[in-house]
Amino acid sequence: MDVQEIKQRFGIIGNSPELLRVIGIAVQVAPTDLSVLISGESGTGKESFPQIIHQFSTRKHGKYIAVNCGAIPEGTIDSELFGHEKGSFTGALSDRKGYFEEADGGTIFLDEIGELPLSTQVRLLRVLEAGEFMKVGSSKVLKTNVRVVAATNVLITEAIEKGKFREDLYYRLNTVPIRVLPLRDRKEDIHLLFRKFASDFADKYRMPPIRLDNEAVSLLISYNWPGNVRQLKNITEQISIIEKERLIDAKNLLQYIPVQNGNKLPALYHNVDEKTFSSEREILYQILFDMKKDMNDLKKLVHDILQNEATTNDIRDDNAQLIRKLYQNESGNYVPDQASSNRVTVNPAAKETIFDTEEFVEESLSLEDKEVEMIRKSLEKHKGKRKHAARELGISERTLYRKIKEYNID
Repeated sequence: MDVQEIKQRFGIIGNSPELLRVIGIAVQVAPTDLSVLISGESGTGKESFPQIIHQFSTRKHGKYIAVNCGAIPEGTIDSELFGHEKGSFTGALSDRKGYFEEADGGTIFLDEIGELPLSTQVRLLRVLEAGEFMKVGSSKVLKTNVRVVAATNVLITEAIEKGKFREDLYYRLNTVPIRVLPLRDRKEDIHLLFRKFASDFADKYRMPPIRLDNEAVSLLISYNWPGNVRQLKNITEQISIIEKERLIDAKNLLQYIPVQNGNKLPALYHNVDEKTFSSEREILYQILFDMKKDMNDLKKLVHDILQNEATTNDIRDDNAQLIRKLYQNESGNYVPDQASSNRVTVNPAAKETIFDTEEFVEESLSLEDKEVEMIRKSLEKHKGKRKHAARELGISERTLYRKIKEYNID
């Protein structure tokens, strides 16, 4: 089967040399049992290549299971992948086979592999190295013969540096790396994709297909497309439905592709949504920072009030009395009374007065320490009732239970 037939069979559109090369690698590695790691930005169409690998392998008659690791909650991911025994946790009413047991003899595609918890990564590494796994709640070792193809839209090397991904698992998965280029690096395919999507939506909605004039085509190709093929498809569908005129010029196209500095979407929150308050922990951190700021402001206010209440005469009298006491003893070996013993010391040799300053212990700024402190206080306040403590902290009871285990809180 030539490349053109492969593209048609798996719905791949494009003629760029980079795309053709990636398809060739997928076909070439398919007959082997090597693990493959597919990387690329979100929306580039990475999900087509595991299907190519499966269909051109000796496992094509076996099962092909695609799993989105980022869409499965952390508490159930092990059960989904490896199965569980009856009674192993609340809600486990019967035995269940996991995906690795179901896909025995076939291929399993793990999308968004970078979202796997570290504990699950350990289990996956064992499957890759020995073909063995254990169900949740079981001590019996099971065997599986599965070909693993993984995909990620994050930079795994950065995740390794941050301690979020195991380095040994990365090297085990990355036996054959395949990188799918973003749409901005396949400019010759952009207009071709637009015309294909326009034709598909014309058939779907029973209307004439939209077309672009020359100026609109230049604008389409020069745009950066941060959402890649998925974004292009969505915009094509919007234009197909909304615009009455079937010939689209650059002015109309700009209404759907707002351009700033040539390549950016100004109205999207993409970077903020992913990094700001992406988890309950980050929300708790923000609350702790706000509380610390309020506490510092309160300390400053109390200090100012005390400063104003202390009069200059009192300070002057205290100093005069202290000096008189220091020189009452001609030898200079003055031993202060109990009231002042913590404030003044006399050096007999140098006859030099040394004033001890108050020791300030800097408050810990560790976010983890603050989180542990807040959880402890909330549990003490509610007498160990996790449900009420979780409600006060603004997190789920499951998350609170996980944090108690994570920090080994009594």
